[in-house]
Amino acid sequence: LCTQHPELEDRDGEQNEAPIIQVEIVSNLLHHLDTHKSMVPDGIHPRVLRELVEVLTKPLSIIYQETWLTREVPMDWRLVNVIPIYKKGRKEDRGNYRPVSLTLVPGKIMEQIILSAITQYMQNNQAI
Repeated sequence: LCTQHPELEDRDGEQNEAPIIQVEIVSNLLHHLDTHKSMVPDGIHPRVLRELVEVLTKPLSIIYQETWLTREVPMDWRLVNVIPIYKKGRKEDRGNYRPVSLTLVPGKIMEQIILSAITQYMQNNQAI
């Protein structure tokens, strides 16, 4: 049982095992990266990550599992590049821009894994 993660307790007070980050899931998420997205703060284009799926899947799976267990996100994944995108109207008016946040692709994949785990937990415990 996972005694160091009280947030994983269910309604009956029982501890749930931490999910195992499956290599197949990471591989699938990497395979389905949108290669039309722009480069992110680290300068690595999503296409490069998609082409290196076979090399990156296992190490990323290990990093994701450790991140889940320790609840510590790698510092680089916290980096965000915020750029203003023009909407309409006078370009001189700052109100005519919207901020867009560019984050690192490995962090985005981890977010998808977490969302999936939370959604599954909620469905299994009839919270939705």
